[in-house]
Amino acid sequence: MSQNNPDKDDQTSSSKKSISLPISRVRLIMKSSPDVSSINQDALFLTTKATELFVQHLAVSSFNNGSGKETNTLSYSDLANTAEETETFHFLTDILPKKILARDYLKSLEQMQEEDADF
Repeated sequence: MSQNNPDKDDQTSSSKKSISLPISRVRLIMKSSPDVSSINQDALFLTTKATELFVQHLAVSSFNNGSGKETNTLSYSDLANTAEETETFHFLTDILPKKILARDYLKSLEQMQEEDADF
């Protein structure tokens, strides 16, 4: 096969090198859906690449809007703030909630219970 079309083999190997996420892991996640019976290799590659680009976009947006520019770091709070403040990433607010201290959570829980008791 490589004797017939060496350019195609070069393209395949270079395209596999252009992604960082493990394709086997993405395949496993895709197959975990009961709606998926088989996965085309092109669809798997494109899904992997799209996921990688999305994560990169989220990271760059979070870094640019975050507090870690001076120290060249990206923290969870930067990701959570970006998810909450940027409309594009707003669907991630349940997955990336802002962290709160346990005492603050307990106070809000008590307030909710008091409000429920009033009714």
